[in-house]
Amino acid sequence: MANILVTGSDGYIGSGLVKKLLADGHQVSCVDKKIFYNLESGGLSGILRPCDDIKDITVEHLKPISHVIHLAAISNDPAAELDARLTWETNVLYTLFLMDNAAKARVPQFTFASSGSVYGLKDEDRVTEELELMPITDYNKSKMCAERILLSYRDQIGLTIIRPATVCGVSERQRLDVVVNILTSQALKNKVIKLFGGDQVRPHIHMSDMHGLYLEIIKNPAAYQGVFNAGFENLTNKELAQLIADSTGAAIEKTTSSDNRSYRLCSDKLLAAGFKPQHSVREAVNDITQSFKQGTLQDGPQTQSVQWLKQYYGK
Repeated sequence: MANILVTGSDGYIGSGLVKKLLADGHQVSCVDKKIFYNLESGGLSGILRPCDDIKDITVEHLKPISHVIHLAAISNDPAAELDARLTWETNVLYTLFLMDNAAKARVPQFTFASSGSVYGLKDEDRVTEELELMPITDYNKSKMCAERILLSYRDQIGLTIIRPATVCGVSERQRLDVVVNILTSQALKNKVIKLFGGDQVRPHIHMSDMHGLYLEIIKNPAAYQGVFNAGFENLTNKELAQLIADSTGAAIEKTTSSDNRSYRLCSDKLLAAGFKPQHSVREAVNDITQSFKQGTLQDGPQTQSVQWLKQYYGK
């Protein structure tokens, strides 16, 4: 089994991924500032904590590691805009430090979580990995710059860059500030879905498929060298709202939107490499609905990243 270092281990994606890695018998080292969630406080044991900040990871920390999964970042546009300097330091500079140390430690494989938003606004229905990157926000730009830095090391280390769609579903560190989760939460709490616009297209991926992809890369890294989109449902916000309304019985309240941006992803390259998605947006909606009704969904201040970070930064 592999010896894996996960950065951003206590985050929306990382917290569930760590549990699955441990269940598969891997040794897992976790690095996270624990701003939103703490795996140990959630009852998880069996992990190592070499340090709490990615900038403090040394070559010595990395020498036993066979696979780095780098999830840690200031994530999404509003969070990145709170402190532009911290965003660029975290997403770019500290990624450089981590990769440079991983190369020096001769880590065999490095997997990086980029973003499908690095393409910017595209008119093409098939937004493939070959299209030009035209990011439009600090968050998008920082992810693109991090990618380019990492690609300069590809002759020294096995490298996989994933450009995910918006992840949806339930997590130990729940987020209710991403589109599927936002609208489902509204439907359940208010019996109304506030739909701003409706024709905007967004790509989505179920949390379990996101986890499954990282597990597949660990099992067969040679098949996933390079850059891959990861998003299997391109839905208009209107289609998404109707899907949630059908599942929850909520009404749809439509209004105009000043944000008419559309993002699409084509993930044929990932499918050709052998990955097979198993889950859907509808399942994510059902998962959130079930957790909400059972009272297990963590609906609190930490589920809203920007609000929580403002408190953390003292703004």
